[in-house]
Amino acid sequence: MTAQLHEALADVLTHQRVLVCCDYDGTLAPIVPDPEQAFPYPGVPAALAELAALPGIVPALVSGRALVDLRRLSGVAESITCVGSHGAEFVSGEFAGFGSPEKQRLAEITNIAANIVADVPGPTIEIKPVSVAVHVRRANAEDGAAVLDQVKDQILGRPGIFVTRGKAVVEIAVVHADKGDAIMSLKRDFDTAAAIFVGDDVTDERGFEKLDQGDLGIKVGAGETAAQFRVADPSEVLGLLHAIVRLRTG
Repeated sequence: MTAQLHEALADVLTHQRVLVCCDYDGTLAPIVPDPEQAFPYPGVPAALAELAALPGIVPALVSGRALVDLRRLSGVAESITCVGSHGAEFVSGEFAGFGSPEKQRLAEITNIAANIVADVPGPTIEIKPVSVAVHVRRANAEDGAAVLDQVKDQILGRPGIFVTRGKAVVEIAVVHADKGDAIMSLKRDFDTAAAIFVGDDVTDERGFEKLDQGDLGIKVGAGETAAQFRVADPSEVLGLLHAIVRLRTG
């Protein structure tokens, strides 16, 4: 951690109540070919529990995963607030604006996506409560590009969908979701004066962009970002969480 980041953390943590919000995949857990094997780095659940035990610190996870899967894979304590589906799912299985038309639309695009990847080695689809994600991480470059082109041609032009692009994945939702809006909602709900948000993916940029003045955004890894600070890779995030504990406890 740079001296500048350490100083910025110390400054934010002078507030009485602070939200410490993290993405999951690529931030607290490695990005792996099989999403079902993305378990947190050793020590992460314990570090988050330490944060939750500190007066005035509110740890939270905001992920593109379905909330039930985020809870199951992360193994975090119930005291840790979790938000799934890119900010659309604060309560498991409950989504504003998800009625019969949206359910039908989701079934249609899921069927199309399944047909696109059916005969191509590597690409997979991940069916979520209000979206379907097409992953091409396991495909070779040519096949992955061809699959994403077909997704663009056959799905992305349809009305009533919301597209999120990430690392080797495109996700198509039928309700609007935004990690930035979710973080702002958490700030209000928990009456926190400032927020620290840590994330790695393109989807996390919406979170960084909506942070208030006085909040702190920390990008994990390379790439353009709206975050003020950066750590090299996910292995440094655990150290970041421990640093927050140390700074808060004096």
